[in-house]
Amino acid sequence: MFTSLFRYIQGYLKVRVTGYSPERFLNLCKNKKIDVWGLEARQNAYDMYIRISGFRKLKPILKKTQTKVTIEGRYGMPFFFHKYRKRKLFFAGIILCVILIYSFTFFVWDIHLQGNLTITNNVLLEYLESKNISHGMLKAKVDCEQISKDIRKNFDDIIWVSTSVQGTRLFIHVKENTDTFEMTEEQNEPSDIVADKDGVIKSIVTRNGVPQVVAGDEVKTGDLLVSGTVDVLNDAKEVVAHRYVMSDADILIERIVQYEDKILKKYDKKQYTNKKRHLFFLKTGEHEFVLGWRKNSFENFEVQTKESRLKLNENFYLPFVVGRKSILEYEFTKSEYSKEEMETLLTNNYKRFCTELEEHDAVILDSNFNITEDNNGLFASATITLLEEVGINRKIVDFQSPPVVE
Repeated sequence: MFTSLFRYIQGYLKVRVTGYSPERFLNLCKNKKIDVWGLEARQNAYDMYIRISGFRKLKPILKKTQTKVTIEGRYGMPFFFHKYRKRKLFFAGIILCVILIYSFTFFVWDIHLQGNLTITNNVLLEYLESKNISHGMLKAKVDCEQISKDIRKNFDDIIWVSTSVQGTRLFIHVKENTDTFEMTEEQNEPSDIVADKDGVIKSIVTRNGVPQVVAGDEVKTGDLLVSGTVDVLNDAKEVVAHRYVMSDADILIERIVQYEDKILKKYDKKQYTNKKRHLFFLKTGEHEFVLGWRKNSFENFEVQTKESRLKLNENFYLPFVVGRKSILEYEFTKSEYSKEEMETLLTNNYKRFCTELEEHDAVILDSNFNITEDNNGLFASATITLLEEVGINRKIVDFQSPPVVE
């Protein structure tokens, strides 16, 4: 690769050697250390490539071997500049482009975040922007050590930060501590635990507070499960005061969830036509330049956008984003599901619903899923028995006596 580039910068020729002894010509070129390559045998001749500097040394060799050289082609930068020597604006544009690309190397055009799970990219980027760390800033103003310190200080869940600049990219690699739990002042206030759903208590383990229910009790939403008011007794077992705590308990409830879903046989099917339009755009910062007409006469359409940031290599990003917007026309046509298609849709919807329940830490104890048919389509129903946690903290505001808070 570098040899080819070096030859192109120096300039080279494609020549044809004819005469009495072209083989001797090649031997003398080797002895004189004249570089030739791409040798091809022709009828009574040889084609080859040779540098301009080597071509100028051929005169004594040609005379000694009684051969003749004709130039078949000229390649390389010297010939390119000679051909366009009168186009001064063209070369000025090349020089300006090189200067512009070189100037881009002094800025950060891409901030790459890695390792953040609970904290989104937008949150981190907004925080960095508040610290004047943003796309387009000078690399000389990037203090990697200070950025790492600021992020660790502002985000308690982040326990490790690595910041580095490579090319025109700012790399920020973070590590979160997902096991931390911060107790806010409000959460530490005296509170009861009340039911946030209906059902039957299956188990209760109280760590703080006074339990008000036992396993087997049926509760409704809003019922008191654990009281944060603890009686203070004297030696005679008489209530002399009250102590107020933040209730804490693990409570499991068994409850019934009714599920219903319906798929109509007839529906409007979205079908794309062959009509489409494309817009090409170039974005830099907040400015966007569009090539093509934005307006269209489509009654129903959707826009699909593909874009990518320009870069010279993996770490040399440029401040330009190019892309294409495709405007696709579609129309609605009357269509009908088959019975098998409706059953598949209903079954998949039900499985998705059960998955969402399990993602919220619910355990499905029992379920009966049924599909019935009517004139309009299929109807699905299910009775699901769940085992899940119950209870939310409710702040105590009506104190029975001057509070003694723990």
